[in-house]
This record gives sequence, structure tokens and C-alpha cells, in this order.
Amino acid sequence: MVGFDTSDDAAVYKVSDDLALIQTVDIFPPVVDDPFDYGRIAAANALSDVYAMGGEPKLAMNVLCIPEDLEQEITLDILRGGYDRCQEAGAVICGGHTIKDEEPKYGLCVSGFVDPRKILKNSGTRPGDILILTKALGTGILNTAMKADLISSEAAKAVVDSMATLNKKASEIAQKYPVHAMTDVTGFGLAGHSYEMAKSSGTTITLDSRSLPILPEAYEMAQMGIIPSGAYGNRDWVSCQAMEMPGVNLALSDIAFDPQTSGGLLIAISEKDGLKLLSELKDSIPVASVVGYAEERHDKPIIIK
Repeated sequence: MVGFDTSDDAAVYKVSDDLALIQTVDIFPPVVDDPFDYGRIAAANALSDVYAMGGEPKLAMNVLCIPEDLEQEITLDILRGGYDRCQEAGAVICGGHTIKDEEPKYGLCVSGFVDPRKILKNSGTRPGDILILTKALGTGILNTAMKADLISSEAAKAVVDSMATLNKKASEIAQKYPVHAMTDVTGFGLAGHSYEMAKSSGTTITLDSRSLPILPEAYEMAQMGIIPSGAYGNRDWVSCQAMEMPGVNLALSDIAFDPQTSGGLLIAISEKDGLKLLSELKDSIPVASVVGYAEERHDKPIIIK
């Protein structure tokens, strides 16, 4: 039912009229020093693809690369972190695969279920929709800054907590409303994933840089030029399809292109229904914000103002 033609978050296979299987996999090297936090973040990131499709994760398999000389306790802490997130998600880790590698890498292959009539794709955005984002931006910038010990312990905790938070609650709330499209914001950044939504839907999405929810100290780091290489790659990839309006703050623009690890859900919904959705989201996810809107296709699929 969903393949790779629209760059969606996961594959979906129809099992019966009432049941479809969601399948996804995600793995990456450490983004933080603490192995338990690393496991939590990697697992939350992998599980997010199922939530982005409107589904419920049920089974997960560990995918782990470890150096031969890595201490066993570190490996166990990584796996404990993954188990912690799967337990909260209500999914069962039922095995996995491990290989030797010079650098640790961890993630999950996740299977989830969804009613075939209720799949949320990234390709249904309509003119008049508003776009709601459920997590603050800046994880790529802050992860880069943490490596150089440039941010406070409070900011470091905030970014780890954000990355380790499941999109379970946001997805459950969104499913109560007539959502037109949904995706999660990860490595391609807000601008990149918005471009995928606009391209697959035949719309133009305008992002309001002044309305972006931003993690503590991410803006200050962006002003200092602490930008990960992935942000420049995202900008290069989208640049020919995007138009930045005059006067856009460069730091805010960089945050829009910043690659996110385990970012939030990006939800496209009519303004009338969207304001009700936003109000309910804010009861449990205060950072949820309207970050843009969709229109009929202009010359460019993405506008940043």
C-alpha cells in the first residue's frame, strides 16, 4: 500500500481489510556519550516511523554493530536503552542481529499495525492546511555543540530528553482528528521533510521561521556558526526547490535545515480542525506549534519566510 515512490516513513502491506503491516528500520552511530541514552534515542527514532504512519509498533528486532574491544557493560546499556523505549511503546523486542564493526551502531527493525483505511501518509497535504510540529528543533546543532562542550548541562539534558521522547502521545492525539498528511522530522530537517510532503502532494508549503519551536541554546549556537555538515547537505539538496524570502534570519534558516535525530511529527490538517488539534496537543506537549501552511503549488514547493 505504501512503498518508496513518495519517500514515506515506512512500507505498508495490506494483510486484510482490517489490518495492514507497517515495516521500517533505522540505525545510526552514537549521538551522545551515555550508552543508555544512546539506546533510548536510537529506539525512539526507529519507532517514530510507525507513529508517523498512524500505526502502533508491536514487534522490534535489535540491529547492533559493536567493536570487538567494546566493554560488555556498554553494549548491555545500549540494549537496555532500546528495551526501555520499546517497553513504553508497548512493543516486544523479539531478537535481532549483531555484527562486528569499528564504530558502534544501533537501531531497530520495527513492525507495527494499522487499519488500512486510517494510514497517514506524507502525500496528502491540501491547500489551506496548517502544519503543526510536535517537537522543538535544533538537535543536530546541539549534538555538534555538545561534542565541543559548548552548551550548558541544562541544554544538554533538554536535547537528550527530547530525542528520547516517543512520538506515541502525539500520534495518538493526531489520530482523533481528520489529518491529511503526517511525517516525522529526522535527518532531512524540517525543510527537507516539508519538501517531501509538498512534492508528493503537489502543493507549496511555506515555513514561518519566526514560529519555529527551538531547543534551549540551539539558536545561540546557530548564530555562532555551530552547524553540522548535514544541514549544509540538506540545504544543497533542497535549495533549487526552495525560496527564502528577503530578510530571513540566517540562524533560523539554518535551524530549518538542521538534521534532526528523533524529531517530532509534522502534521498537515485544515486550519479549523488543526487549531483544535493544537489545543489538545499543548495539554501534554506544550512545545507543539504551527510552523507553516500549504497552498496551491507556486513556482517552488518550499518557501521560507
